[in-house]
Amino acid sequence: MYTSFFGLNEKPFAITPDPRYLFLSERHAEALAHLLYGINEAGGFIQLTGEVGTGKTTVVRSLLGQIPRNADVALILNPRITPAEFLLTICEELRLAVPAADRGSVKELVDILNRRLLAAHAEGRRVIVIVDEAQNLSTDVLEQVRLLTNLETATQKLLQIILIGQPELREVLRRVELRQLAQRITGRYHLDPLRHEETDGYVRHRLRVAGATADIFTSGALAEVHRLAGGIPRVINVISDRALLGAYTREQHRITGALVRRAVGEIYGRAVLPPWARWIALGGITAGAIVLGIGVWQYLSDRAEADTAKPAPAVAAAAPNAPAAAKRPQLRELLSAQPADARGDAAFSRLFARWGASFTPGGIDGCEQAAQQGLECVAQRGSWAQLRALNRPAILFVIDDGGAERQLVLESLGDEQAKADLGGQRRELSIADISRYWYGDFLLLWRPQVPGVKQLSAGMRGDEVRWLRQSLDKARGAPTDPAASDLFDAGLVRLVEDFQREHRLTVDGIAGLQTQMVLDTALAAPGTPLLAAPHGG
Repeated sequence: MYTSFFGLNEKPFAITPDPRYLFLSERHAEALAHLLYGINEAGGFIQLTGEVGTGKTTVVRSLLGQIPRNADVALILNPRITPAEFLLTICEELRLAVPAADRGSVKELVDILNRRLLAAHAEGRRVIVIVDEAQNLSTDVLEQVRLLTNLETATQKLLQIILIGQPELREVLRRVELRQLAQRITGRYHLDPLRHEETDGYVRHRLRVAGATADIFTSGALAEVHRLAGGIPRVINVISDRALLGAYTREQHRITGALVRRAVGEIYGRAVLPPWARWIALGGITAGAIVLGIGVWQYLSDRAEADTAKPAPAVAAAAPNAPAAAKRPQLRELLSAQPADARGDAAFSRLFARWGASFTPGGIDGCEQAAQQGLECVAQRGSWAQLRALNRPAILFVIDDGGAERQLVLESLGDEQAKADLGGQRRELSIADISRYWYGDFLLLWRPQVPGVKQLSAGMRGDEVRWLRQSLDKARGAPTDPAASDLFDAGLVRLVEDFQREHRLTVDGIAGLQTQMVLDTALAAPGTPLLAAPHGG
């Protein structure tokens, strides 16, 4: 929309991670150095915390790009799992074969993992487990995490565990029952927001990567971006993107502090004053009161005069002709009217209902209830494009004006509008309105066609591979062979790559969770809940 107006090749402030836009501030570089030091030293625990949007994911992506060649990494993005599922995920990430009979046994899974760790130690390799959103780990899983550090030789720990989470992780680890785990943490680092000069560098860096050849934000505008975003990179992105859009609609090629304040006002639905306003108010409160009184008196007089002169029928006639957008409820108002739901039981109930499943509020974890009914939970951080590709109803975790997290159930998705369920009421909202409060976190359900979802890659065998081959044949309109090979060979790699290329997924020939879900969506069985009807449907 505004890219060509500013001479940009693409939108510079998308909130989805892109390695081309990597900007390591002094704080991010220091956090990365802490993690790399921990990895290269003896095993144990490392803890990295930071507020939502401070760039923890950026640090993790940088870390993955600098992992030593003699290290194997297991990355866990969905921590809302049981101890057995936690161990199974590590085994799958390390590509360890797990017999079907052992998939639910903590003892067998630990034994399998221990054998791999001993073999890796003998080969001179390191094994690292990275857990994102670790503040969501249950006490049982955290205890299992602690027990994993007991896997050691006479001289060295066999496993390095990195816990990445929000500040609540520090509170979790202060619990009395987890003191043994806390005592084993060898490195802690808290990621603070960017400083003023770092915010300036961050904004200019992203604009340059997007193709800018001149400064678009004035120094005053950058100061306001920092002040109003609090140095939080994700919020900086949202504000800067909105400011560019506002400047485009006003045909201004330079963004000023006033434009930034106007953008923030549109995002949060309230007026934003310049920083000097409060000093004027404090220094001239008496004079201000007098001027304000005169102004109010004049305003009321003008209004009374205007109302007297305005014909009554014209006022009545204006209402039916009001724009539809003015009549549509704003998400800000809907969020403020809803009570907070820490567990998200209401949202889970509505999402389960879309799948014809039952949910028990106040019971066990929602994802555990889903698993008992043949459904899989997927909790990710992504974009509207990703939601369109997965095409499943989802719970969007939005942040209201008071900073509280709320759950909105996305039921359908159009080009500009979306239908959502909030507090049991279905509403049509603009995608732009939702974007002001949604920073990319979502959770959805899907029903795998084969049990035990895992990453499928070349050289693997099994019913899952046969299902993958048959499904890809069906997706491209080729006849399916009931006796298809269960070997993931070079031919199947090419089929996976073709499918990934067609659906704009990462083309790596590996059928991970994302590829399997998009494939399942392409072959959606009748009755499967979708955000939008498939093309041609």
